[in-house]
Amino acid sequence: MSMSGYPQPIEDLIDILSSLPSVGRRSAERMALAMLKWSPKKLELFGEIVSTIPDRVTTCPECGNFAEDGNKCMICLSPIRDRKTVCVVESSSQIRTIEMSSLFNGVYHVLGGKLAPLSGTGIDDLNIDSLMQRIEDDRVSELILALSPDVEGQATAVYIDNLVKDLDITVTRLAQGLPAGSDLTYVDSATIAVAISGRTKM
Repeated sequence: MSMSGYPQPIEDLIDILSSLPSVGRRSAERMALAMLKWSPKKLELFGEIVSTIPDRVTTCPECGNFAEDGNKCMICLSPIRDRKTVCVVESSSQIRTIEMSSLFNGVYHVLGGKLAPLSGTGIDDLNIDSLMQRIEDDRVSELILALSPDVEGQATAVYIDNLVKDLDITVTRLAQGLPAGSDLTYVDSATIAVAISGRTKM
């Protein structure tokens, strides 16, 4: 039995749950104790869902968004999305934030991060080559750089803008007004809607 008085299996569950974002020790403890009241069948289903996530949740081969079982994501599969307008984001989690604004009908491209040499993230670590290929294949007319308004995000935007400056393509970025240094993943949909509507040329 652990120092907290719980059997070690419960303590192990609390430790795992408390590693989730915004979940402290007390919240993790409440969740663990609630799970003890679940039926064996529900616990088994929960375990199965968690254990199969690495295999079932894959990356969309076209845009890099979350997908299932190696298929394209629902956005890339949609016949009504404007494939000539591509919104470039740093991570898949930011796509949902933009989608909640209900103002964007194009498609996305996930870079997989942003330029941060001091943290070891360089050009070769980002999905920039595949972006350039999509621009050519789909004859993209507008590239929206929806990158976080911090130093690394701005540096990444400038780099991509320079790459496509000789192409017949409009490059825009989200309107200013986003909190400085913020991560787009956590910006509310209303703010994103304003930023998309007021996007400006690079």
